[in-house]
Amino acid sequence: MMVDRFKYPIGVFRKPESITTEQLNSCINNIQSFPQLLTNEVSSLTKEQLDTPYRHDGWTIRQVVHHCADSHMNSFIRFKLALTEETPTIKPYHEDRWAELSDANTFPIEHSLTLLDGLHARWVALLTSLQTSDLKKTFIHPQNGEEICLDQNIVLYAWHCNHHLAHITSLKKRKGWK
Repeated sequence: MMVDRFKYPIGVFRKPESITTEQLNSCINNIQSFPQLLTNEVSSLTKEQLDTPYRHDGWTIRQVVHHCADSHMNSFIRFKLALTEETPTIKPYHEDRWAELSDANTFPIEHSLTLLDGLHARWVALLTSLQTSDLKKTFIHPQNGEEICLDQNIVLYAWHCNHHLAHITSLKKRKGWK
């Protein structure tokens, strides 16, 4: 299978069979550092650069930043649901449609960067407080009926951070932007 290097600059997500404590800690560190890394990459970009798609038929950098805020809020809530309910079925959302709304299409990115900073601080505080038994709690994603463990979701969202950061850094490199 050929992977589109513009769509998946770090490769597609692969669900791990098992997760070590070291891997989990590394993933939590990725989630913790993401808001600052993202801010560093986008803070000097012009409006025109922010409104440049990272690939043909892809989102603009602005939409990617707002998508990260949307997606990570949803994930944080899914964690809290799994920790407080017995295998809840979560509510999916149409991320492609959310990216077309005006708050993702034209709104300044600073607000989502600020949101991500606070959200990730709370998320990491929650993640680092979890016991091994908490990490095995699950939620059900109704689109595929899959039961997802929280430890696997931590790995997924560490990948998600790096995935979208790579969309931005690879575009900047291709365009010669600083």
